[in-house]
Amino acid sequence: MDTAVLKRFAQEARIVLKSKVSSKIDVVLDEESAARRENSKAVRELESKIRTTSKDKVVEQVAYTWFNRFTALQYMDVNGYNRVRVIAAADNQLRPEILSDASSGVFDDSLLSENTKNIVTSLLDGRSASIDPDNEAYRYLIVSACNYWHSAMPFLFERIADYTELLMPDDLLSDSSILVKLRDAMTPENCEDVEVIGWLYQFYISEKKDEVFEGLKKNQKVR
Repeated sequence: MDTAVLKRFAQEARIVLKSKVSSKIDVVLDEESAARRENSKAVRELESKIRTTSKDKVVEQVAYTWFNRFTALQYMDVNGYNRVRVIAAADNQLRPEILSDASSGVFDDSLLSENTKNIVTSLLDGRSASIDPDNEAYRYLIVSACNYWHSAMPFLFERIADYTELLMPDDLLSDSSILVKLRDAMTPENCEDVEVIGWLYQFYISEKKDEVFEGLKKNQKVR
């Protein structure tokens, strides 16, 4: 297992994900946002959570939640636990297999409801207007996969129907996306042992841990 590669990825991922989630919060909370019109309950929950904690804490929590889910899905892709790969690309393809299949009209019925299939299909065939139809369709596919695994692993895949879904990072399909870097780090060789998840967690929180210990040296209370 190449822990150096995992460390670079996890530490960079925390920075990138926090930045993207923070920007997404600003978009979602805009008075004229689509989220307010289409999912007002989740927006109210987000506003309440920020009031009772802080924006920074919400950003930290949501960024880690998506990091955890993305890495788990990639591990399951590499080791054949997902019938259709959610993060990993199809053979000789650049896009995730689940999106490539959907573009060809192929769906795993155990993952997607009829309503979600219709939404994804209408995005991909141009019937639904979208600035980035592939990315928007892929977001629906990821949420469906997370919800599918909820019954088996509720501690990892809480059913998504709240602000966590609204704050899923954008830009998941470009050549520089966080998921491309994830695939480069979580190779089949690095995913031979489930301990890869533990290493990623340790590296993800390492800079936060260093901040805490630095505070202790200055007699700052740990909260």
